Amino acid sequence: MARLESEIQRRIIQRLEAEGWYVVKLILTNRPGIPDLMALKNGKAFFVEVKRPGQRARELQEYRMKELRGRGFECEVWSD
Repeated sequence: MARLESEIQRRIIQRLEAEGWYVVKLILTNRPGIPDLMALKNGKAFFVEVKRPGQRARELQEYRMKELRGRGFECEVWSD
């Protein structure tokens, strides 16, 4: 049975926090399509869009990640 995205997200948060990252779950923002998670550590930030295996980011999500990358941030799509 395929895992729910929420379960995948929980595991990703646990893994990042175990590596010393401060993880913020971005639920409601003023910008639709923003990635699900923001991870902060040692003055660095990166963003993670969580998807179930085999799923891809939607067009708006890809656009938001491109915007963030253009501002110097790392953005990735993770499925666990």
